[in-house]
Parts: sequence; structure tokens; C-alpha cells
Amino acid sequence: MARKILLVTTDQQRYDTLGCNGGSVARTPVVDALAAGGVRYERAHPQSVVCMPSRSTILTGQHPTTHGVWMNGVPLPANAPSVAGLLHDAGYRTALVGKAHFEPYLDPFLRFPENAVPPSGTPVGGTHRGFEHLETATHGVMGPLHYARWIRTEHPEAVDGFYATLDASLQVNAAGGGDTGAPQVKVNPVDRGCYHTDWVADRTIAWLDSLAADDDWFCWMSFPDPHHPWDPPESEVGRIDWREVPLPAGYPEDRAQREAILDAKPRHWRAWYDGTLVSNYEAPAAWVPATLTADQVREVNARNAVECELVDEALGRVLARIGERGWGDDTDVVFTTDHGELQGDFGLLFKGPYHVDGLLRLPLVWRPAPSVGAVPAVVPGPVGLVDLAPTLCAIAGLEPPGWMEGRPLPVDGADAAARGFERVLTEWDSELFGTEVHLRTLMRDRWVCTVYLPGTSHDGSEGELYDLVDDPLQRVNRWDDPAVRSLRTDLVADLWDAQPPARADRLALEAPV
Repeated sequence: MARKILLVTTDQQRYDTLGCNGGSVARTPVVDALAAGGVRYERAHPQSVVCMPSRSTILTGQHPTTHGVWMNGVPLPANAPSVAGLLHDAGYRTALVGKAHFEPYLDPFLRFPENAVPPSGTPVGGTHRGFEHLETATHGVMGPLHYARWIRTEHPEAVDGFYATLDASLQVNAAGGGDTGAPQVKVNPVDRGCYHTDWVADRTIAWLDSLAADDDWFCWMSFPDPHHPWDPPESEVGRIDWREVPLPAGYPEDRAQREAILDAKPRHWRAWYDGTLVSNYEAPAAWVPATLTADQVREVNARNAVECELVDEALGRVLARIGERGWGDDTDVVFTTDHGELQGDFGLLFKGPYHVDGLLRLPLVWRPAPSVGAVPAVVPGPVGLVDLAPTLCAIAGLEPPGWMEGRPLPVDGADAAARGFERVLTEWDSELFGTEVHLRTLMRDRWVCTVYLPGTSHDGSEGELYDLVDDPLQRVNRWDDPAVRSLRTDLVADLWDAQPPARADRLALEAPV
């Protein structure tokens, strides 16, 4: 028998939302315990800071430039390589429960197989991207995914309680709610047991219970939260009083200071703040970030923390069931997310082409199967989500194939140094509302270096350079600082030398998201 694998992902979760990473608002004892018994990574970065490219990287072990999903709304090709396919071919039972999002969600004619999996969860043809079982969910209750169908059929009275993700013109909703009128916040009377977090855990447990005791299995349990909208069950919101939540360190309270920081960054930062540019469809086009108040930041952070607590508790239930099935000693657990959330940093919310820690620095914990006797450790240096697929292969005793561009994760700092984990790459490409933005980022040593390619907002000469030791909040852009000019030249050369191979053909954008 091989080691079992539980890959747990959330959506849009910051590094500092976990207690083991220094977070103080949400209580996350389950993930904290996994970190205490396993490996915690302090500098895990995504290869894209939006959902579809990042999730495609987790599945393929390739950078977006290679797998081709350069923006939300670009479907991952049906013949793309898949670590789930490798595991399935090696005899693993395979399932994905929750948010997949390798194909666009705005799909009214069901052109994409991911949105048309039968109620049984068995994909047409037997498997989908290597998953023999697929039960899907996203943040809302409209559309064809399994959770939406379930709640509309079984609990139709709950449908109106959820935030409407799209407005009447099919644009991302800018409406506010809660106590402060914060965007994408809503009072949701849904029963906790009907909310998608508990549903994902319930359906994961149901699938695990369908397996034989001696089955080897790989399950990707994918929670839609804490991604906006922030509409957790109202019965749970009282866990955290938003009025008592401290403002995040990345939020400059003084407006003049906030705007001066933004003005020192490439021009698209201030343009979004002022409401004159939107380069990510998921950020409401009608919302102007300059209107964000300190109390709204507090309320968003409180509701986000509630969602993180619910995820932690749901994971605890699944781990308890794994233990009851007798698999606890032989199960590896990997916990991470696809990208971060600005959550008030620089006076902004949501995400976009802004390669700073709120979006780049991710929670990543790997608790190897206790039976292997791994020594708990912390890895301080850079790793990427591109390293997850090779790690899953290594856990299963498989040699990572040549098409994977990452490497099995290091088990401690010495291993990382010995195997040359020195840098991690992140990229961004967007073409939306007539605006093109293109970024390439390298994190190496104590520096984050971002170059801009020509687009509608930039001429290709702009960039960002931050010293993570002296300027951990990334407020001082040193791109034009003559004192670090030679360092900048070295980092930029390293960035371009390390670029992954690009697809021969550019995939088409087929939906907004």
C-alpha cells in the first residue's frame, strides 16, 4: 500500500491568516497542528495571482507561460498534463471536491466538461483530468456546479441569502453590505451546515467512505473560501467583532501617506485606486478603492477570518474521519491556497497585477504521513506552487515526469540549500476592458523584482524592486534607486534567464472568468 494524499486548497487566502504564520485574528488550530508536526514554508509563492492560471499550475506542475492559461477565462486544454492522471494511472483512486476552475465558470451553454459533470460525480468518459470523481462548487449558488444544484434543490429558501456575484449587467457586483457597507459583504442567514465550506467537507467524507480500506487515494479538497464575497453564515459572524479587529500593518491610515506610496509605484496602482483602471474582472469595475474606509477594512478582515476558521474546522472533521478509517498514519496532508488577497494593504481589496506580499506570499504546510517519521521543520527560502505536483509524485513513489517544471518540495532549510531552491517566478498577463498589463516577477534572497512589459498602461521601462528585510510592507519602490542599480541589473538578468519555455500557440480568452 502507498501513502494516501490529501491536498487541501483554499481560495485567495493570505499567509498571515494562519496562527502558525503569526496571524492573530482567525483561530486555526487544525492547520497549526499540521505545521507543528510537518514542514511550514515561509516563502511559498504562486506562479500567478489569479485562480485559473494558478490552479492549472498546481495540476500540471508547469508555469502559466508553459501550460498556456495566461488569464482567467482561458481554459486549460483538455490534453494538458495532470498529476491526478499520473496518480490514477498508478492505481490511486482520485477525486476533486470543491472548486476546480480549470475551465471558465461563465458558461451558459455548458461548453466546458467541468461544468457538466453528472450529479453522480462521475465524469463523462470515466475521468476528467485524471479525477474519477468530481463534485464542484464555487462561491455562489447560481450556475450548473454540484453545490449550486444541491442547494437550489434541497434548500431553495437559502438561495437569496447569498451575495449575488454578478449584477444585472453581468458585471462583478460592487454592492456593499454588513455594518459598514463594505463591497462584496452581505448578511447571509444560511444555516452553517448548508454553506459550501461544510458541504465540501461532507462530500469529501462521503467519497472517502466509498473507498475500500486498502485503496490508495488522492483527494484534492478545494474550499471556495475565504475568497470574496464575504458572506459566511450569519450565525458564525459573531465569533469576531469587527470593531475589535486591528487594522492590518499594510493599511496606511493617513490618506496622504497612502496616496504617496501608490504614486511611487507604476501608474496602474494609482489608476485602480482612483477608479480609472480595472485589469482584473473579479474586482468590481464600479467600485472605487479610494472610497474604502478603515472600518470597512476591519469588517472585511473579520469576515475573512470567520471563513478561515470555518475552513479549519471543516478540515478537522475530514482528518478525524481519515483517522477513523485507519488511514491517519499513512496520509500526507498538504495545505495551501492559489493566491493571496490585498485585504486593505495600500488601501486596496481583492487582487490584480500587484506583485506584493498580500498576493504573493502564501500559506503552505506539508505534514508528511506520520509513518515516515519526518522531522518537523521550517523552510525560510522560496518555493512555488509549481513544486506541488512533483511533490505529490514523490509521495506516491513516482519519478516526476520531464514536463513538470517544479521539483519536490524541500523538507527543511538544509535540503532547500543543497538542492538550489534560490528563486521563484510569478507572472501576470491581462487584457480586459481595453487595458493590457504584463508583469514578470522574481523573488530571490531578500528581494522581489518585477519588470513590466509594454501594454496600455506601461511602456516597458517601469518596474518594482523591494527589500523584504528593510521594507517588509513593500512601501518603498527602489527600482530607480542608483544605490541598488547593479543589483537590479543582476536580478532582471536572472529573471529573464530563468523564464520557462512558452507554448508555441497562444490560447484564446473564452470568458471573463
